[in-house]
Amino acid sequence: MTTQPSSLAFRSHEPVEGPASLAVDRPADADSLKAALRQLAGGVTIITAGEGEARTGATVTSAAVLSVEPPRMLVSLNRTSSTWPVVERFGHFCVNIIGAGHEAIANQFAGRGGLKGPDRYRGAEWTLLASGAPVLEDAAAAIDCQVEETLERHSHVIVIGKVVAIRTRGGASLAYRDGRYIRIGD
Repeated sequence: MTTQPSSLAFRSHEPVEGPASLAVDRPADADSLKAALRQLAGGVTIITAGEGEARTGATVTSAAVLSVEPPRMLVSLNRTSSTWPVVERFGHFCVNIIGAGHEAIANQFAGRGGLKGPDRYRGAEWTLLASGAPVLEDAAAAIDCQVEETLERHSHVIVIGKVVAIRTRGGASLAYRDGRYIRIGD
């Protein structure tokens, strides 16, 4: 079965009727990339790592499954963040897929309010699974990982994690698009 592409897809220099006529061509730079990515909804996760007073974490939309067989997760962390050195030191992280009632904790781990390190864990219940990384007790799901491999590229480190434990609770989860949270599912 073949599909025929729309003729509109190839007429980039001709005016287009309707909302597409508001399109703006931009340079291929960081600000333009950020503007484009604001249009892409991403699942909200809290990446946690460390132990005791050495705990920290970050709210990210960059967590993704790399492989289901074998089970592997991928997360991209800024090399200058406080989270990356803790993940590197402890060799573990947890991908906490947060629920609709977790906006406040997501904001804390995003650095809003100025909280850092273990102070970001305030106001929520935490437990441990196999790796020792902190797990949000009432997360929609938690994927506990041991670091398998890291790749440093540009401003970020791509961290590949071997999944060592999974906890699911279900319920609505959060996505983030254009500067705001969006509730998904029930």
